[in-house]
Amino acid sequence: MIDARRLRTLRAVADHRTVTAAAAALYLTPSAVSQQLAALESETGHRLLERHGRGIRLTPAGEILLTHAHAVLAQLERAEAELAAYTSGAAGELTVASFATGIGLVLAPALTELARTSPGIRVRVRDAEGDESLPMVLDGRADLAVAVEYRGAPREDDQRLARVPLYAEPFDAVLPVAHRLADAGRVPVGDLADEPWIGPYPGNPCHDVVVLACEYAGFQPRLVHSSDDFRAVVALAGAGAGVALVPRSALRGMELTGVVVRPVDGVSATRRVFAAVRRGAEDHPLIRPVLDALKTAAEPIHPGGQAA
Repeated sequence: MIDARRLRTLRAVADHRTVTAAAAALYLTPSAVSQQLAALESETGHRLLERHGRGIRLTPAGEILLTHAHAVLAQLERAEAELAAYTSGAAGELTVASFATGIGLVLAPALTELARTSPGIRVRVRDAEGDESLPMVLDGRADLAVAVEYRGAPREDDQRLARVPLYAEPFDAVLPVAHRLADAGRVPVGDLADEPWIGPYPGNPCHDVVVLACEYAGFQPRLVHSSDDFRAVVALAGAGAGVALVPRSALRGMELTGVVVRPVDGVSATRRVFAAVRRGAEDHPLIRPVLDALKTAAEPIHPGGQAA
């Protein structure tokens, strides 16, 4: 009989592509991971992994087993959820990973709601960029993620995760006050093609949104200055160092000295935010109230990203 723990190990190796990285994600030693994989190959009678460059990849037999592993592990999550609901109801602790703006916009209000409606649930919050929180959920380091779409993100039909859409918000153009388009009602992204740009580092999901918006407008942005802190981005724009696209919610309450903020015309840049859990865990008695509270917190946010 195939051991479910070994299926989790196989999935971690498939996700991380090396035994060392999978071991770190699972809080195991590399030798323990290797032993579990060897035992799984013995149980199935098939070679499941092969070397590929500096890492490893699944064989065709491994890919077949991985597909079933997703289904088996999701069903185990459902079983644990039903047993938890049967035995106790909503009382316990879970970890939620979210990017900073998501914490302020929906997670913090959700915690206020939970304190009123589900006082037995204790939430530990971990600040994690949008591209970090989903691996934390898949590896078991978090129970729920508030994440954003980004290049390379698991697809909506990914069998490992279940998603709940929360909100979408636009990026606004941030320009120095002396900029030639400072008095424009709306700013076409294409009109900024020749400007020096300020933006997040590659790997940050917001970097992908900015680059895609510029590509759709017909150019590659010349990123001269880089920071993942939008306060620094705005400060640099205020110093005349360049232009930027910044999520609207990130600008709330920020000191905007030396800059003007204008909506984007034509091609829009949008950040789509969702909650994600391991598939099968959606109705766990600790997770369902958190998902519901997040949806309630997101309801006042219009698709344009402004609070009602």
